[in-house]
Amino acid sequence: MAEIKYEITKEIGVIAETPKGWTKELNMVAWNNYPPKYDIREWDPEHIKMGKGVTFNLEEIKKLRDLLNSLDLD
Repeated sequence: MAEIKYEITKEIGVIAETPKGWTKELNMVAWNNYPPKYDIREWDPEHIKMGKGVTFNLEEIKKLRDLLNSLDLD
């Protein structure tokens, strides 16, 4: 399997933390030398190991924001 290259270009925020110290984060990540995308996934404390995640381009993250804003969470 080919090595996956990544660079976290901007740390936006932590969504949750597990008892083992892993954090679910929203970041901007450049994968395999492509332009950065919005990325939600779990990371170990050193940002070396990662869990499965999902990436969004700008239009997708705007749509996600709009969908979340439309939810009645009360």
